[in-house]
Amino acid sequence: MIECMRTQNFRMRNERRPEKRLMPNGKNAAITAGRKDIMTRALVLYAHPCEESYSSALHRTVVETLHARDWSVDDCDLYAEGFSPVLSGEERRNYHDTSINTAPVASYVERLQAADALIFCFPVWNFGYPAILKGFLDRVFLPGVSFRLEDGKVAPNLTNIQKLAAVTTYGGSRFRAKLAADPPRKCISRAVRYVTRPARLRYLALYDLNRASDSTRVKFIEYVRREMRAL
Repeated sequence: MIECMRTQNFRMRNERRPEKRLMPNGKNAAITAGRKDIMTRALVLYAHPCEESYSSALHRTVVETLHARDWSVDDCDLYAEGFSPVLSGEERRNYHDTSINTAPVASYVERLQAADALIFCFPVWNFGYPAILKGFLDRVFLPGVSFRLEDGKVAPNLTNIQKLAAVTTYGGSRFRAKLAADPPRKCISRAVRYVTRPARLRYLALYDLNRASDSTRVKFIEYVRREMRAL
């Protein structure tokens, strides 16, 4: 009997406790560690204007795989939705006023804050994001949304995002991207990661797409499918 009680106490002491994270409202939220597929709400940000593109095939793979996991997927096709990437003068003037700065993009802010996982799907053009995606970051990742200022310093505020991923392609080689410092990779893996503090981050990139064979492209799609299953 005593040995049984000791065993139970040992198990209780060694159970993984829920991890606490600070949510955008400033409250702690318990996240049960070790539970599979705890995320059920994913926001997929897709940026490519052509339905016949390879990026479109990657986008479909992402959405279909997440649906197959019974996730609730908010598929945000920025071109199809007609999102305007232009930050107006008024928006810039009100940028730091958290009482009104979200008004022009309120619906997108709500979708971002409702998500548990955030997946970017885009091509890299001229060593950067498509303008429509860059505009989304400029207009929606606002003070009070993705970050907050504390004594003039940036603090994470989008910590509802527990899983972060990017699926992308580069026309040139990784060596060329490195020569240009690979801004898209650094923005996701450093800036966006900082304001979200995800438990898991994946940056899935196919470099040298201009010279990639059909078999290479198919293999990358399967790689993306596997990673979305494991995200």
